[in-house]
Amino acid sequence: MKGNAYLRILLPAGVLVLLILVFFLVRNRSPFGKAETRFSGGAGSEITAFEISSAGRKVLLSYRDGVWKVNQDAEARKSITLFALRVLKEMRIKSPVSAGMFYDQIVAKGIRPVKVKVYEKKRLPRTFYVYRTSSNKYGNIMKAKERSRPFVVHFPGFEGDIGSLFIAEEMFWKPFILFNLLPSEISSVTLDNYADPPASFRISTGGESFRLSDLHTYLTGWDTSRLKRYISYYTMVPFESWAFDMAEDEKALLANQKPAYRITVTTNEGENKGLDLWERVSDGKTDAGRLWGKTDDSEDYMIIRYFDIDPLLRKLSYFYPDRK
Repeated sequence: MKGNAYLRILLPAGVLVLLILVFFLVRNRSPFGKAETRFSGGAGSEITAFEISSAGRKVLLSYRDGVWKVNQDAEARKSITLFALRVLKEMRIKSPVSAGMFYDQIVAKGIRPVKVKVYEKKRLPRTFYVYRTSSNKYGNIMKAKERSRPFVVHFPGFEGDIGSLFIAEEMFWKPFILFNLLPSEISSVTLDNYADPPASFRISTGGESFRLSDLHTYLTGWDTSRLKRYISYYTMVPFESWAFDMAEDEKALLANQKPAYRITVTTNEGENKGLDLWERVSDGKTDAGRLWGKTDDSEDYMIIRYFDIDPLLRKLSYFYPDRK
């Protein structure tokens, strides 16, 4: 009788312990299978590098000597790199994608994936595939392997398209800087104002001496402090973003259209840095806040805010404050 009493006590206790163990095992297991859902490393993971590749292009972001580098060379753009690290650590599955939906949105449209490889110290790299599509609100259908089931993956609390983060373009990860020259590094600056040619000018500088011309004749009577101030504006000139998604016909249209402005900066080493600027026009309306831009050393166009470029777009009269 005593044994039966112990049995009646121990059996429910054992069942309770078993249920608790099952609860914790199930809670920590993905409902879709761990092998097919390992996209993020968790908030505590320590990422040392990540690689993005697509259509024969590849870019590696790696952490060296306290700095994130692009392809082990130039320093990476800090804001986007830090955001990418947060996404790689904390993104979560939002919902599975049916085979039919995946075929309609991805396969039928010929969308090829972007491969992402994430390194965490000595662990084997974590790999997943991003299928960028505008058909989905989040634009970030992902697979752990190309033959795995697809999921919509999101970054909790962020309503934007994290799929657009995975770009295998070196320029996207470098700082968005048009000019970054000290006054002492500049030999001359030329502003061609094609909308108002008489407003064009050229400044030549050598140490503390300056010369100002209207592109034809050297001028006198200008304000030296304004010339110095203008040259200092080239110390840090950013742009907003690359226009990687610009349609080819729109690129061709701009290429055959005279820009509104052209800025040419010549350094003391004889290097020319040229920038063309066009108005942004859509449906007959001009964007009052932004311009199209293109540098001589790039085939891609960029979006530039007037707020950032306006100090450089002075007219010749700016250097004559006393003129009416």
